[in-house]
Amino acid sequence: MHIISAEFIKSAQKPAHYPSPDFPEIAFAGRSNVGKSTLINVLVNRKHLVKTSKTPGRTQLINFFLINNALSLVDLPGYGYAKVPKSLRASWGSMVETYLSSRESLKGVVLILDIRRTPGSYEIDFIDWLNQQNIPCIPVLTKKDKLSKNQQIKQQISSSKQLFKLPQDFILFSGKTKAGKETIWTAINALLEKNER
Repeated sequence: MHIISAEFIKSAQKPAHYPSPDFPEIAFAGRSNVGKSTLINVLVNRKHLVKTSKTPGRTQLINFFLINNALSLVDLPGYGYAKVPKSLRASWGSMVETYLSSRESLKGVVLILDIRRTPGSYEIDFIDWLNQQNIPCIPVLTKKDKLSKNQQIKQQISSSKQLFKLPQDFILFSGKTKAGKETIWTAINALLEKNER
């Protein structure tokens, strides 16, 4: 996708605070510190549109970004590892579930996983829940530059078995080299076109 404009719209916690659902939305979900903010920045050709941090759990609200005045990308709070109180982590789960289950303009979720980590029960449960809600999911394995080609293939196959998907369903991405960027946009555009039919 050719990026003409990318701007932060607002942060929200409750549906009453969401921006008006005027544009199709693609949400981004994943563990804390998995490279979610970096991925979104690379997709929209901006270095600092989404704030990045090495401290897990910095994204504590749902953040909405408008791209080309036509598409909204939604950065969801990360889960796991965050050095925050359990009560706050619990509220994040409720916040994210409410958004995903009620947002009429949501067209799909990009689930981001660190290629060096084996998907756990949360990812399995999350994909199962998305399937039950009929929400399409694009799984992306980030930080591919951290592994050799053979290790990448091995992890791609391992992740596919854990999450009951085909290996080719997983897009490999590197924030460092930007490899996988166009493939992710192709998958997002396919979702948007499918919803237009």
